[in-house]
Amino acid sequence: MASVPMQDSDTAKCIKACMNCTKACMEALHYLLQQGVSGKQVSILQMCAEACQLSSKMMLAELEFHHQACELSFELSTASAAICASYDDPLMQRCAEACRHCSETCRGMAGMTVHMKGTAKDLRSSLPSTRL
Repeated sequence: MASVPMQDSDTAKCIKACMNCTKACMEALHYLLQQGVSGKQVSILQMCAEACQLSSKMMLAELEFHHQACELSFELSTASAAICASYDDPLMQRCAEACRHCSETCRGMAGMTVHMKGTAKDLRSSLPSTRL
């Protein structure tokens, strides 16, 4: 069972930033849909929310792959911040700020990416076997 990260750790800060970004992007997504906006902007906000949710879940589970998820969250939250900042609306500006903060914390986590030695097959063989 995974232990809960310390409240002031970089991981805990990143988890919180990812959760805030997920919420902000979903609110912005709904706002844009109500305004009749569709297309790439909406898709990026949706993917950002999903990537940040995945990153936070992986960090909470203490999976070593969370660095790669954080790299994706960094890219998408950077793009989402730019999208949200282009709107003159308080909700969208809050989203831009949440995305910028998430981008910063995820960049730090992604910067610590450790590339696993071996292949996926090697990794699978090192995991405990499960019998169905």
